[in-house]
Amino acid sequence: MNPSPYPAPAETFSLSAPVRLWEDGFAADPHAYYATLKAQGPIGWAELGPGIPAYVVTDRRAALEVLHDPQTWSHDPRPWEATVAEDSPILGMMRWRPNTLFSDGDAHIRYRRTLVDAFDLVEPHDLRERVHHAVDVLVNRFGPAGSADLVGDFARPLMSLIFNNLFGLPDSESGRLEAALGKMMEGGADSAQGEAEYGSYVMGLVGAKSAQRGEDLTSWLLDHPLELTPEEVVWQVFLTLGAGHEPSANLVSNALSRILGNPAYYSTLTSGARPVMEAVVEVLRYETPLANYGILYARESLSFHGVWVQAAVPVVVSYGALALFSEQEFAGTHHPKDASHLSWGAGEHACPVKQSALLIATEAIERLTQWLPDLTATTPREDLTWRPGPFHRSLKALPVRFTPRIPDQPGDRA
Repeated sequence: MNPSPYPAPAETFSLSAPVRLWEDGFAADPHAYYATLKAQGPIGWAELGPGIPAYVVTDRRAALEVLHDPQTWSHDPRPWEATVAEDSPILGMMRWRPNTLFSDGDAHIRYRRTLVDAFDLVEPHDLRERVHHAVDVLVNRFGPAGSADLVGDFARPLMSLIFNNLFGLPDSESGRLEAALGKMMEGGADSAQGEAEYGSYVMGLVGAKSAQRGEDLTSWLLDHPLELTPEEVVWQVFLTLGAGHEPSANLVSNALSRILGNPAYYSTLTSGARPVMEAVVEVLRYETPLANYGILYARESLSFHGVWVQAAVPVVVSYGALALFSEQEFAGTHHPKDASHLSWGAGEHACPVKQSALLIATEAIERLTQWLPDLTATTPREDLTWRPGPFHRSLKALPVRFTPRIPDQPGDRA
């Protein structure tokens, strides 16, 4: 029995219970869930939350058709949102806001332009220095102990420090950002509280920058020639802070787990070759940090790859499923730097700042391994656990040990 308020089209899904991406089992073994979806055809039937149905695209060709056809598919969730209870645990991640992610047409172009222009003002060498500063702060904290959790002690607070700095708040405020985003992303019982805390954080930030500008992204958005309203700036920052923090933290921790669990990677990393970009691209190709957040909606109900897709029901381009089947079908055939994955999206809504994201991830990993060249994972990769939630692929912890280090000698760093 399908518990969702939308009956699945009888001709396609009559024998298929929705695949529940919100279960803890999905975090533990997403491959099994994706295989079940793939068995339904290019378009599967799932739930993003209890009783919240969605179509899931698991076929690359179908995904590209969706992502490159704005006349048929919209990013505006308001028709769907009107059907969802206000206390739904995933609403914080999917509700409409006036920003680039949830807009189409001219509004999307305008919002995207402001983001691209603001990030263009961050020079790569400046961004590199911000990353180095954040890594140094964190290694100062846990380096003397000789052990750490590279998720809770490094990747997540690292992104809070970096993005807090980019948007114009001091390091002391980064903990609030990390805690609020973590609650909202998991889509569980605390998601509404996380959304409220994050919203309060962003409004406070924009309020502070409205009163006194600085050399930061928030101020540049406020002063952009396209004249965003203060409310629009709030929602641009709301999107960009979250879209920068969570996927980047997951990208770093997922890449570190692959590097530390693979002697071929780490032996060359510590000898000076440092194939960090290869590990990062491998994660993007096979274990993408935002697994199921390519969400669109049919403007009108239609038949698509043999499925009757109803309007006002989410259509999720599953980058996680696409990555899994790419790994199975093309294992060993990719060049290490081949970027043919879809982790950045495609079409008009493709990630506008992917070069900045790549710089942050690679610089962070290289800086960390310069400080701590004998990092050793204390848990086999296959025994690591993953945070629940339908949208992301995110480690709970990555415990390591190393020779205790106090990073107080800048000359030691390569």
